[in-house]
Amino acid sequence: MTYQLALQALSDPTRQALIEALRAAPQPVGQLATRLPISRPAVSQHLKVLADAGLVLAEAQGNRRIYHLSPQGFADLRAYLDQLWDDALDAFTKEAIQQAGRSAS
Repeated sequence: MTYQLALQALSDPTRQALIEALRAAPQPVGQLATRLPISRPAVSQHLKVLADAGLVLAEAQGNRRIYHLSPQGFADLRAYLDQLWDDALDAFTKEAIQQAGRSAS
C-alpha cells in the first residue's frame, strides 16, 4: 500500500464513516449499509476502494464477507504520517534556531 492511496481513500466522507463503523467491530456489508444513506452496492464499492488502499480486509464467513480494519495498512499510513511529522518538527527546530541566532545578533 502506498500512503497516497490511503490518503485518497480516506478523503471521502462515506469511507471515513465506514472506517469509524469498523473501528467498533468487524461487520458485513449489510450491517454497514444500515448506518449509511447509500445502497449496499455503493457500500461495497467504497469498501473495495478501502481494500485496494490496504485499509480494510475481508474475511469470508459462509456466504458473506466480514470486513475489518487492516492493522498493517494503518501501520504503514502511520509510519508515513510520523515521518511527515518528524520532518515538520525538524524544519521548525531549524527555523527556531535561526530566529534565535538573528535575535542574539
